Amino acid sequence: MLPSRIATTDYHTGGEPFRIVVDPPVPIPGATVAERRARAIEDPEVQGLRRVLCSEPRGHADMYGGFLVPPDDDAAHLGVLFWHKDGFSTACGHGTMALGVWAVESGLVAAPETGSVDVVIDVPSGRVSARVHRERARVVSVDFVNVPSWVIATDVAVPTSRGELRVDVAFGGAVYATLPAAQVGLSVTPGDLGELVALGREIRRALDGTEHAVHPSDPRLSGVYGTIWFDDLGGTEGLVHQRNVTVFADGEVDRSPCGSGTCARLAVLAADGRLPSGTVLRHDSVVGSTFTGTVLGTVEVGGRPAVLPQVTGTAYRTGQHEFCIDPSDPMVPGFQLR
Repeated sequence: MLPSRIATTDYHTGGEPFRIVVDPPVPIPGATVAERRARAIEDPEVQGLRRVLCSEPRGHADMYGGFLVPPDDDAAHLGVLFWHKDGFSTACGHGTMALGVWAVESGLVAAPETGSVDVVIDVPSGRVSARVHRERARVVSVDFVNVPSWVIATDVAVPTSRGELRVDVAFGGAVYATLPAAQVGLSVTPGDLGELVALGREIRRALDGTEHAVHPSDPRLSGVYGTIWFDDLGGTEGLVHQRNVTVFADGEVDRSPCGSGTCARLAVLAADGRLPSGTVLRHDSVVGSTFTGTVLGTVEVGGRPAVLPQVTGTAYRTGQHEFCIDPSDPMVPGFQLR
């Protein structure tokens, strides 16, 4: 049974929604955030709560959000389970930025009127932070500092309805296939979006379940989450300029430049030698919003070289909601037209 009322606070980051449920009205047990995600996937009550918030008429097919849960330990301020219309994801950069802004604006984390503060968040893929920058008590930007990110495989052949395509596969908190839209004669524009979504779904399905989708140490993080299409827009010394759209889950479209996806792109560009020290990635989205990405350092993960990525953007509150659930409503938990 769903609760009669569900309170949320909604933000957007670069145009991508993030619906925050501060106090989930159903229990989500577990000793860690990763364990809570695994249990949530199997729990019909938690799944019902997710479905009602991202299905019409209360949501839509591209809705995104998170249930706040306790962190793994006292070194973090909060934990979160990220969700979308198809389930629970392992990472979400735009959501992490939104949570950083929410934590400061709600007073959960004290911040200077002018200055910066780190909001530390436990997510299923590990511990991340949102460094929130303020000027005169107003948030002006947020740095998403992610888990280590690395290239899994390069130049992987993928059969599609448009012939064999070649993709790179990288981990940025989730596993992504990445390739230039020009490889299929398209560009990252609203006019080509339908074809990019259809092909992105084909690529994800073809790779999911293969060796390229396997996380080296935590099987809960395995699986291809999405396909990143990009246009190379050139740049200048110290700047790489690209535009991208991420098609994630089962055909959902990220309106933002995608936080965890930008981390995956940073890993690929660094491996290609295109991000020497001090170089910035300007990552534009299909709707014209922008993140910037930088590599803070390098590490090894399971014998692989990895980067420590930082992605900068900001988030804005769009509303507060109290959704009502009428037990006699035949449309509960809702519907999706695609």
